[in-house]
Amino acid sequence: MKVIAMEPIGSAFNSGVQGIQSGFDALKQDADQIAKANKPDQAMDFAKPMVNLVADRTQIEASVKAVQATDAMTKTIGSLLDVKA
Repeated sequence: MKVIAMEPIGSAFNSGVQGIQSGFDALKQDADQIAKANKPDQAMDFAKPMVNLVADRTQIEASVKAVQATDAMTKTIGSLLDVKA
């Protein structure tokens, strides 16, 4: 019986999870900058962090899709192995 390497799927899954985490980290940082810009003693432009929020959301959504895709591939491969067995 031939053994199928699952490393690429695991690597893609891990990359997706890391993308979600870094997206949320960036989201938090941008939200903090916006909150600081709202204080009277902090003269700060919050336009850039507002735009970054959209980019952060897009990164999180793309990473979630990557995780979902790897999950679907894992299930498909599992089903194929069950049929072969």
